[in-house]
Amino acid sequence: MRTCTITISIVVHVIAVCAAVIAPLFATRAKVEPPRPDVPPLDVPHGIAAEPVIEPVDDHFRNDNGVIAIGDSSPIVTEATPPPPPAPPQRVVRVGGNIRPPQRVVDVAPTYPPLARAAGVEGVVILEAVIAEDGSVRDVRVLRSNPLLEAAALEAVRQWRFSPTLLNGEPVPVVMTVTVAFRLH
Repeated sequence: MRTCTITISIVVHVIAVCAAVIAPLFATRAKVEPPRPDVPPLDVPHGIAAEPVIEPVDDHFRNDNGVIAIGDSSPIVTEATPPPPPAPPQRVVRVGGNIRPPQRVVDVAPTYPPLARAAGVEGVVILEAVIAEDGSVRDVRVLRSNPLLEAAALEAVRQWRFSPTLLNGEPVPVVMTVTVAFRLH
């Protein structure tokens, strides 16, 4: 009984596969090939109208130099004005050597995150901050941190203010490393 079922199953599958392969070969529709982009058509397709003719522009308003005169015959000068030169890049200096670190004049203590406090997490967050010419904290990026403490440290440091750092008597932006410590008491 089992051998008979397997034999019938194989025969039915072979017939189905043959029908799927052979049936398209006997299709009566003509095979339509897609147009090849490198070969132009040999005849004009039906239903395509000729393009409208565009009249040339009347040049009686142009003078001998090719400048168009409008109304009072004042010429329109279309010289391209060069863009202004780019501002010189502001050089950010790093604290160290002859560059003294700016003094913090506004200190905002970080708020200990409740989740970190409940978990008993302590540690430090090390940040790199760019102090602008006016002493505000312009950019801050994390160098090393505990994910539970990172947001609180960033929020506090962004509120700090520093004395301007002078280089040759001019205020300059300065890059410095900042460490924020979180300790449970």
